[in-house]
Amino acid sequence: MTTLLRTPLLRSTTLGEAFGGTALLKAELFQKTGSFKPRGILAKLASLSPEQKERGVITVSAGNAAGAVAYGCSLEGLDCLVVMWQGASELKAAACRGYGAAVDLEAPDPVEAFARVEELRQSTGRVFVHPYDDPVVIRGHASLGREILEEAPETEVIVAQAGGGGLVAGLAIGAPGVRVVAVEPETSAALHEALAAGHPVAVHPESIADALNAPQAGEHTLRICAERGVQSVLVSEDDIRAGFRFLYERAKLAAEPGAAAGAGALLAGKVPDVEGQNVVAVVSGGNVAPEIAAAILKEE
Repeated sequence: MTTLLRTPLLRSTTLGEAFGGTALLKAELFQKTGSFKPRGILAKLASLSPEQKERGVITVSAGNAAGAVAYGCSLEGLDCLVVMWQGASELKAAACRGYGAAVDLEAPDPVEAFARVEELRQSTGRVFVHPYDDPVVIRGHASLGREILEEAPETEVIVAQAGGGGLVAGLAIGAPGVRVVAVEPETSAALHEALAAGHPVAVHPESIADALNAPQAGEHTLRICAERGVQSVLVSEDDIRAGFRFLYERAKLAAEPGAAAGAGALLAGKVPDVEGQNVVAVVSGGNVAPEIAAAILKEE
C-alpha cells in the first residue's frame, strides 16, 4: 500500500490578521487524490478480509471520498463501484473512472444515492465502504490531527470543513485537548443539525461546496463530535467564495470550494473566541472544475 503524504503546514499572516491571532494552513489538498480522504479510506480497505476484497467494493459519494475509494481499490486491485448522483462533478466522476472504478449516476440527488447504494450492495454482494461514518475510517483520519500537533504543538484551535463529520471527528480523536471547529455551509448543515438535535437529521444539501453536501451526519461521527466538544459554525455561500478567492490569490492554493470553508469562516469572523489564538485551518480538497474556479475568481 502506498504511504500517505505528509502535507505542508503554511503560515498565513493575512489570515491571522483577520482574527488577531496566528494562522497556519494545513495544505491537505496536496494529499493523494487531492484531499484528506485517503487517510481513512486506505485504512478501511487494508482492514478488509481476503473474502471481502474478492467480493469487490461499493461506496457512495459525489465528493472526494469517491476518488479516495477508487484510488485505494486501484492500489489493491479491487473491483470498485462508485454511486454518485445526477449533477455530480464530472471532474470527480472522471477521476474515479481514471482509477478504474465504475460510476453509477442513476440517483437524482444525495438522499436517493444512499438508497441506491444499498440496493446495489444487496444485489451485487459488494462490501460497502462508508464515505465518512465508519470507525476505521474515522481513526484513519485521526492521523491528520496527530500530524498537525507534531508540527505545531502550540495549536489551540483547528478549523475544518464538515460534510458528514468524518474529518472533524478524526481531528477530535487525533488532537485531544485542541478545540475543533466544524464549518458547514448554511445550505448543507447535516452535522450542525445533528448536534443540535442529538441525533442524525436528514437534510437536503445544496452548496457550491459539493464535497460538503452530505444528506446527514453519521451515527459514529455525531457521537464522537458530541463527546469531544466539537463546535459547529455555519457560513454563507458568499463566505465560501471569499475564502476560495483568498486561498487562490493570497495563499496561492488551488483549492476547491469545500476546502475554503474554514478560511471563509475565519475571514468572516464566524469562528468564536479565536482572537489571539494559534489556529490551524485545514485546506482539504483540490478538485475543482476550471470553469467553476474561473467564475468564482471573477466575482467581487
